[in-house]
Amino acid sequence: MMMGAWWIWPVALMVYVLFRLWYDNWRGPLNAQELEKFLEMAAATQMGSYTDLAVLRTFLENDDGKEFVMVNLVRVQPGEVPHPMTGKPTRGIELLKDYGTRFVKVLIQYGGHPVLVMRKVGGYLDSWNTHPDPGWHVVGSMRYRSRRDMMRLATDPAVKDVHVLKTAGTATTFSFPTQVVFGFALRPRSWVALVLALAAALIHLGSLMALTS
Repeated sequence: MMMGAWWIWPVALMVYVLFRLWYDNWRGPLNAQELEKFLEMAAATQMGSYTDLAVLRTFLENDDGKEFVMVNLVRVQPGEVPHPMTGKPTRGIELLKDYGTRFVKVLIQYGGHPVLVMRKVGGYLDSWNTHPDPGWHVVGSMRYRSRRDMMRLATDPAVKDVHVLKTAGTATTFSFPTQVVFGFALRPRSWVALVLALAAALIHLGSLMALTS
């Protein structure tokens, strides 16, 4: 019986296991010692100047160990502003693009990734009992593997060193964490499995065709 490239299936399975080892949080919620350490680090860094530490503490104390998505609304600085590293006049949106590129590289290291980044194309169409639209430009959502990983990323020197790009390019912003309740979008745990299965099937089929030709 011709088996073809049967070995591709255990290889695909191993790749998927490695993906899940990276993508999922296997350490559970934060413990009390970790929580206090992260809050102390946050208070001692720039994070303490733009984050309400009481709100942060509550969020970390209620850690359920699950992934979450941070939603960010941003109004970009209009025109040009001095580049915080070079002093050269630079458009605010260019500063944010530079920051985003560097930030995402570190985010991926901690098991996170962008979910959606969207450009606003109109004003509020449905709103009440809220402040007037300040002129948002961008809405972004970033997936974090866990609250632990969020804090590890926020205190990583690679992020701290480039955060000045974000503050220089941003006129107004706020962020809040969310968890997915319902959605039609295919999530990475599913589409990575499907892509690997399809690739394995095509390789196996190709090997069988080569043997019979």
